[in-house]
Amino acid sequence: MTSLISASALAEELAGARPPVLLDVRFQPMGGENQQQAYLAGHLPGALFVDLDAELAATPGAAGRHPLPDTELFGAAMRRAGVSAGSSVVVYDGGLGWGAARAWWLLRWAGHTAVRVLDGGLAAWQGPLESGAVTAEAGDFVPAPGAMPVLDADAAAKLARDGLLLDARAAERYRGEVEPIDRVGGHIPGAVSAPTADNVGPDGLLRPAAELTARFAELGATRAERVGTYCGSGVSAAQQVLALEVAGIESALYVGSWSEWSSDTSRPVAIGAERG
Repeated sequence: MTSLISASALAEELAGARPPVLLDVRFQPMGGENQQQAYLAGHLPGALFVDLDAELAATPGAAGRHPLPDTELFGAAMRRAGVSAGSSVVVYDGGLGWGAARAWWLLRWAGHTAVRVLDGGLAAWQGPLESGAVTAEAGDFVPAPGAMPVLDADAAAKLARDGLLLDARAAERYRGEVEPIDRVGGHIPGAVSAPTADNVGPDGLLRPAAELTARFAELGATRAERVGTYCGSGVSAAQQVLALEVAGIESALYVGSWSEWSSDTSRPVAIGAERG
């Protein structure tokens, strides 16, 4: 099964005999509009809202702003949303692709392979919306963690030296020019700047596989034996893992990301535009 689905293909599947489970994972990294209220105001028909901060991450702390969730709580959230072992799942968000990719990655990490991201998110949907809450018949999904590669801080540092570690944040945060959230700006020494914004075309859709392959090849991904990626807190980097997979490149996610790395004052910090 591919990792993406178009809005038109999703409309066909929703009209079929076995529609996929739909998860609405709208997410605003800097706060703003209440995403659950936005969901209640209008969402894809039959979609269940999933709260990224509460259900797709553990409590913020030394491990970062969005650590891996407790597997029991994550499993319970997915069962509440109607996910079963045999379910086909489609996740979407407001359009950035970050929240949806986090849900996609977590389900894959937890052993559920039949999950796809709606390409372009809510903005790409041309069909009707419905309002109000949705209740699903409880699913039977039980997480089996470990199906996707994960990096801790030490492994990320080693990969930056020996392989390729991509920094998915905006380039100015990588360079250390601005840091709106974390303790200090800059990047993991040896990491390469690869903003997630460059994975998406002007139409809001993920770039075609050939374009993504060329982008990551230019960054060194096709020469490296191992590839990893990180961001601020392990959310937008999940979109990078998705884009790399579309390009045919396996990658590991440093879930703690810069929010974990920068909170540890013993960790070195690099600044500037060059890898180093």
